[in-house]
Amino acid sequence: MARILLVDDELSIIDFVSYNLQKLGHSVEVARDGSEALSKLQSTNPDLLILDIMLPGMDGYEVLKRVREKGNFPVLMLSSLDTTTDIVLGLELGADDYMTKPFSVRELQARVKALLRRSDPATRDRRFTHGALVLDVNARSCLWGGNELDLTQKEFDLLYYLMLNRGLALTRAKILDAVWGYDSAGGDRTVDTHVKTIRAKLREAGAGDPIETLRGVGYRFTAEKPD
Repeated sequence: MARILLVDDELSIIDFVSYNLQKLGHSVEVARDGSEALSKLQSTNPDLLILDIMLPGMDGYEVLKRVREKGNFPVLMLSSLDTTTDIVLGLELGADDYMTKPFSVRELQARVKALLRRSDPATRDRRFTHGALVLDVNARSCLWGGNELDLTQKEFDLLYYLMLNRGLALTRAKILDAVWGYDSAGGDRTVDTHVKTIRAKLREAGAGDPIETLRGVGYRFTAEKPD
């Protein structure tokens, strides 16, 4: 059973999501606006945050910014906004997935299961290194020269998958299926956006760019040892 915080102001969505996640055995806490969400985050300590964008007062984007300053649990964004700009903005701010309204019970449950499965430390049992870069899947930490990189849940999962398959060419479709577990609303853009943010954080830390872009194919974590 997971603790889930649902942030939405539509009663129909609240009832629909709560009912169908409780059927899976999860505990669902509800917040109706951004301020209430931030307050309940402190007491709930959720395993997953489901966050609507169009909220009264503080919108979901602002809530997400503040959430990422405090926690690294998975975040699934909900919205009727389905343009490329809306989806990419949510992902760049640290969302792990993005689901557009309306959505089916099956899609909701599949996305929640995938996010919770990939955030479960019991499924992680390996440690990877690339020079001074150390990704510890048990501790859910990524270090460069002993300093921890601030990766979101999904950024960590993606880097883990790339390092697990170092030296191998991975298509965007294969990455999407392995890391997200289904067809994400953002498609290839989801993968590209997350690779972009991982690269930025690695470069900022001084780790260079060990992720190679394969034109027309996808990505590969280099097998070459750093200098």
